[in-house]
Amino acid sequence: MRRWWIAGMGAVALVALAAVSMVPFGQTPAPVEPRAMVQVALPGLSDMAQVGQAAFGRNCAECHGPDAGGRLGLGPPLIHRVYEPSHHGDIAFWMAVRRGVVAHHWPFGDMPSVPGVRDDEIAAIIAFVREVQRANGIH
Repeated sequence: MRRWWIAGMGAVALVALAAVSMVPFGQTPAPVEPRAMVQVALPGLSDMAQVGQAAFGRNCAECHGPDAGGRLGLGPPLIHRVYEPSHHGDIAFWMAVRRGVVAHHWPFGDMPSVPGVRDDEIAAIIAFVREVQRANGIH
């Protein structure tokens, strides 16, 4: 029995050594990207939604993920039935950007306002989110 234990520990040590050797000496491994909270299928987007996708990437993706699927520990998914138009209309997104939001559906804390986003960019971001929502069954 002791041989099996020694062999098992040797195998664990080899796996650990192989994993460590994958990172160049003196460097730390790249941080693990927070994972999306929901899987999102991106549809073909209208021209306006494509503009919105780019603006979303610059202003929203850090917390809500590049495809609005949320980022675990950072921000909620916007591609979720909580944000369907009948519950959170377009004005809710507009106000979130301009004024921020007090946390009320998710445990991520309050969302600060996002300064520097132009009105036309907000409209395009909303178009992006709504098109992706519809493609993922949220109407």
